[in-house]
Amino acid sequence: MSHLSTAELSIEFTEGAQQYLAELLEKQNVEGIGVRMFVSSPGTPHAETCLAYCKPGEEKGNDVSMKLDAFTAFIEEDSVPYLEEAKVDYAADRMGGQLTIKAPNAKMPKVSDDSPIDQKINYFLQTEINPSLASHGGMVRLVEMDEEGYAILQFGGGCQGCASVDLTLKDGVERTLMERIPELKGVKDMTDHSNTENAYYK
Repeated sequence: MSHLSTAELSIEFTEGAQQYLAELLEKQNVEGIGVRMFVSSPGTPHAETCLAYCKPGEEKGNDVSMKLDAFTAFIEEDSVPYLEEAKVDYAADRMGGQLTIKAPNAKMPKVSDDSPIDQKINYFLQTEINPSLASHGGMVRLVEMDEEGYAILQFGGGCQGCASVDLTLKDGVERTLMERIPELKGVKDMTDHSNTENAYYK
C-alpha cells in the first residue's frame, strides 16, 4: 500500500454513509470486501467521482487504505489531490435515501508549491486559461510533459486549426503558465508545426 497515511486524507465518510455502505457490502457476501474511490478524468470539467465495490485483491498496489468502522475504503493514489475535502454522505428520504459524494476539488485540485508540475498546469488551465478561451469556443488541455520540461498542449474547439493558435499559445497560454509555474520550460502545441517530418510540404 501507499506511503500516504490515512491522517493525510481529508475525505469524510459520514456515519450515515458508512452504515449504508456497510449494509450494501454485507449483501455482497464476500469476506473482507470494501470500497474503492477514484476520480475519472480528474482535473477536467468532465471529472466524476466514483465509488465501486472492492473485493480483496482488487485494490491497486499504490492505493491508500482508509480504515473505517465496518470496512476499508481504498483511495486511488493519483486521485488523492482531487479528493481533498470530499464528503460521502447518505440522506434518507421517503424513497429510501441517496448516497451523495461531494468533491469540490475533483475538477481542479488545490495546488501548492510542492505539487507535481502537471497538476499545477491543469489547475491553471482550468481556472484561468480555459475560461478565457471559452469565449472563443476554444479549450486547451495538457497531453503530457516532455523530457525537456515542456508542456505538450492540445487545443480543441474553436482553437483547433485556428490561424491565431500560435499567437494564442505563445503569447497568452505560455506567458500565463510560465508566470505561475517558474520551473516550466515552455509549452508546445501537440500538432507542433515545427515538426515537418511527416508534413506533406517540406
